[in-house]
Amino acid sequence: MLIWKQDFLKRKDNMAEKIKENQFDEVGVNPFNAPIPGESLTTASDMPKAWERPPEYTDTQEAMEEIYMEITNEDNLMPLINLIDDGTPLDQVAQVVLYKGYTSGLYNPDLMTLLIEPTLYLLIAIADYAGIKNYVLYEGEADDPDAQIYGDDETPIMIDEDNEKPVKEDMKPKKDSLGKSLLSKVESELPEKIAKVKGEN
Repeated sequence: MLIWKQDFLKRKDNMAEKIKENQFDEVGVNPFNAPIPGESLTTASDMPKAWERPPEYTDTQEAMEEIYMEITNEDNLMPLINLIDDGTPLDQVAQVVLYKGYTSGLYNPDLMTLLIEPTLYLLIAIADYAGIKNYVLYEGEADDPDAQIYGDDETPIMIDEDNEKPVKEDMKPKKDSLGKSLLSKVESELPEKIAKVKGEN
């Protein structure tokens, strides 16, 4: 009987220690205070979330026009230029911009995926027109040997003899990526907008 009682007390002490070491208590999170699976399907159908409704844009050109107008807005352009100048990777900026548009109901996830490349080219154009030459395209780019861009005075060494062209140094927006109307806006309006915003600060 005494052995059983000692064993019970040891187990009780071990359980008390486990309860104290609960990871949720350390962080201050209640794991049971979360939505029930499927709860979003029971919300009122007359008040759906923005991303649950049909998207506002279904065409990449129209969606890119909206993204262009949003990020080149006077209130958003200078903070965006400062972000790029501070070394924030362009792919992260594009993710934030595109995700915000998705959660606002502008486009669906499929169109959002199609907008990644043109959004990156638009951000590169903004960086170029703002005079930022050493922007970061993605995190870890400096350590990536495949991303090395050779200087003007260096000729890349051709490892294989298949006559591939070396990596181009300038990454101007592709005409088929941004579309003719948006590309003309980028080339004509963007330098003026950036000059205006930089002149105000």
